[in-house]
Amino acid sequence: MQAIADILAGRGPLTGAELAAAGGFTDVLGLWRACHAPGLLLRHTGRRYLRLDSGVEGYARLSPSIRREFLTYSLVGLDGQGAAVEARAVELEETAAAIGREKLDLARAGVGRALAGLPDESLVLANAVFLIAGDITYGMAHRVPRPERSTGEMVRGSDLDLIIVTTDSLPGEAAGALDEAVYRQKHYLLVHPDFREELDYVLKPIARVRRQLAFDRFEHMVACKILCESRLLLGSATLFDQVMRLVDASGVRAGLDALEAVAQAERAAAERTLADPAATDASGGNPLHLFYTRDEGEEIY
Repeated sequence: MQAIADILAGRGPLTGAELAAAGGFTDVLGLWRACHAPGLLLRHTGRRYLRLDSGVEGYARLSPSIRREFLTYSLVGLDGQGAAVEARAVELEETAAAIGREKLDLARAGVGRALAGLPDESLVLANAVFLIAGDITYGMAHRVPRPERSTGEMVRGSDLDLIIVTTDSLPGEAAGALDEAVYRQKHYLLVHPDFREELDYVLKPIARVRRQLAFDRFEHMVACKILCESRLLLGSATLFDQVMRLVDASGVRAGLDALEAVAQAERAAAERTLADPAATDASGGNPLHLFYTRDEGEEIY
């Protein structure tokens, strides 16, 4: 505690990652616990939001994980540094918003390049809508390096989650050409040294959206969540409105709200458990899994 206080007295409020680096702290959970001590301020920035995880009972958890939130989105300061903590919190949130805008522009430019190479761009634009989802839509975009899942290549933070919905009448050859064009952009953004960004995308007809809105199994629940958080990027505004009307009529938003409430309660319980160094999980074992998620390696490093 004294070492933490000395660092903060000299350097002012720091993120969890900055504090760990400044003090050479390798036990992140121990540092998280220490930062809840009297005399210290712990200020979270951004927001927590629902993530569906097949490795979690009931599928619902909050993102970012406790560990990720502490390292990247939280500030630690001394009791007398309240104004400085708030000023840095504004700075962090403005930085995340700026990163989100840059990534949004990058996704839009990538889609534009893909469309420009198609035999009939106008046909696709009239029969497809491009949606953006993920960290960007929550104002939580970051640039912390992490490995891309399929190749292990290091990428620059939050991925670009792209959902492409087409009309059922778009010819198969046109949909195939679009898929290939977007895939080329995915590869380009991943390997180009000026970008090193992960474009994660799915292309599907609206008939598949209707099936997924049944909300009847894990994969469908994930698809529904992504649609609910998504924003229009490019393409047919008419088709976008049609998709959103289907979403609203399905009632899936209420189901997702219920899952988020469960996730919030479980996060609060996990934080109470982790705050006690002598605590064990429900099976009597180490509760460290509550601190980070099974797939955190796919989220951030």
